[in-house]
Amino acid sequence: MKLLLISPLASKSFLGGDFYFRLPYLGLLKVASLTPPDWDVSIVDEKVESLDLKLEADLVGITAMTPAVNRAYEIADSFRSRGMKVIMGGMHVSKLPDEALKHCDSVVIGEAEQLWDTALEDFKKGELKRIYRHENGFPSLANFPAPDWRLYEGKRYLPVHFIETTRGCPHNCEFCSVTNSFGGKFRNRPVDEVEKEIQNLKPFEGMFVLKNGVFFVDDNIISNRVHAKELLNRIIPYNLKWTGQASVNIAKNDEILELCKKSGCIGLIVGFESLSQGNLANMGKTFNTPDNYIDVIKKLHDYGIGVTGAFVFGFDHDDESVFDRTIEFVIKAKLDVCYFSILTPYPGTRVYSQMLQEGRIIDHDWSNYNTNNVVFMPKLMKPEKLFDGFHYALKESFSYTAIFKRLWGNGTYKNFFYPMNFGFRQTVRKTIKNKQDFYYGQGSDS
Repeated sequence: MKLLLISPLASKSFLGGDFYFRLPYLGLLKVASLTPPDWDVSIVDEKVESLDLKLEADLVGITAMTPAVNRAYEIADSFRSRGMKVIMGGMHVSKLPDEALKHCDSVVIGEAEQLWDTALEDFKKGELKRIYRHENGFPSLANFPAPDWRLYEGKRYLPVHFIETTRGCPHNCEFCSVTNSFGGKFRNRPVDEVEKEIQNLKPFEGMFVLKNGVFFVDDNIISNRVHAKELLNRIIPYNLKWTGQASVNIAKNDEILELCKKSGCIGLIVGFESLSQGNLANMGKTFNTPDNYIDVIKKLHDYGIGVTGAFVFGFDHDDESVFDRTIEFVIKAKLDVCYFSILTPYPGTRVYSQMLQEGRIIDHDWSNYNTNNVVFMPKLMKPEKLFDGFHYALKESFSYTAIFKRLWGNGTYKNFFYPMNFGFRQTVRKTIKNKQDFYYGQGSDS
């Protein structure tokens, strides 16, 4: 039987089809790995290839986050109009399954493990249920089948392998849906299984590529110190060049930082989020202290680890001065990369529920929920000021002058971070040039 898995394009997103770095989508590879071998599986990711809506399949599976869900519904409607069954999953449809079921035959709510095989068996028997969900908590992360990266051969992805070692997060920040979706505690994969997956990765070929480039997709690679130490020790022999995500708390642990360095860590994404302690208190991220941010960055640089600092604009304590203050900070702190986004109230988050209750949602078009449009009414500035300030911060932070000021002399892996910055600069230039294609405060009900 033929299974077609589809990742739709979020065309208005900063990370959409025009994004300079096209990163592989791990979610559908995991679904494919959970599929019994008697199925013929193919994956289409619209970020890197076009989708032929006339393709034939016995079953179609579509994943969708919020900014891509309108396109996902179009695709689902098209395949169903030709008599094919469609199952949908992903963050958005897991939060709004009744909405999704207007466009598909079945919804997998939450994680696919321990649900996907049941759905496929039910399909074969002609007994596909409307909803599949975990009734007894979250599934174990043990005994994962490894993703088959051969399914992505020939696609125009950046040469990097994605690996997951943990899920869940106890912090429950108001704008983030990770805790709601994956649980309030960290679940860890057995290190033996992670190591085996790394052993089986095929090195990338090419003169200017990282042959053993890995991105650990965990929301916080050091979430469990004991697990992190064992993992980092075990991967030292594999000569990886890896990046991942971590909280500011990593700067407090020299043992972990030394292991990161020895195991090949070249960079970490750190969610600084805001320079305002009031904003951080409101979002529930009180372990972040802006007065210490520069020390955190310097500490990671001392170990040769680059820092991608993530910031969100539009919190309730943000006025129009937030943009210049943030630009000044990222240059002074010598951040290797800075990533800005506009606060976006996604379904399933506390900020969405709060803003909906307060009547502050001004745009109901899901395609605009992409972190580079304004879909709510800010408290201390007009929507257009937030929209314009976001683009201004991008432009100034990725000017040639700013890039060289940020990267000069910070001791990190220049062969990685200079190309990354110039790639971001290309995307930023396209985004600013096409600002008229983006929206703020349109009040759409589509």
